[in-house]
Amino acid sequence: MKAVRKLFFILLPALAMLFQSGCTDPNAILDQNTAIENHNWSYSNRIKYTVKIDDPAILYNLYINLRVTGDYRYSNIFVLIRRNGPKLKGVTRYEVKLANPDGEWLGQGSGNLYSYQVPFRTGFKFPEKGSYEFEIEQNMRDNPLHEVSDVGLRVEKAK
Repeated sequence: MKAVRKLFFILLPALAMLFQSGCTDPNAILDQNTAIENHNWSYSNRIKYTVKIDDPAILYNLYINLRVTGDYRYSNIFVLIRRNGPKLKGVTRYEVKLANPDGEWLGQGSGNLYSYQVPFRTGFKFPEKGSYEFEIEQNMRDNPLHEVSDVGLRVEKAK
């Protein structure tokens, strides 16, 4: 019995690592989310990510990740995305549609949470090799903006 238990404790971590490595996306350069404290996203809480680009010759797709609760008051959200890095600087305002006019959520639902992964730049070419910083800020009238659970960024190699 001890041998079986010992084997179990050796195989379990190995299987977990195998399962995790098999589920990773080889095209993803970054796919991270940041939880918003108390689901209240204020202007001053800018979400920052650094992306290291090793191959500027290929194209990339950039996505904003959002998660809101079913109690979120609006059918959309406006965000400012600041870009900073080698030969790249700027701010762009984006609108993300979250619900249809009839109130039906467009995201993937799980309980009272709705998740969104929305492209904001596709076929994007970084100017050169290096580290790029992206900063996401909510740009709605409400401050803080209630019922926003998570905000994130995904950068992937375009297929």
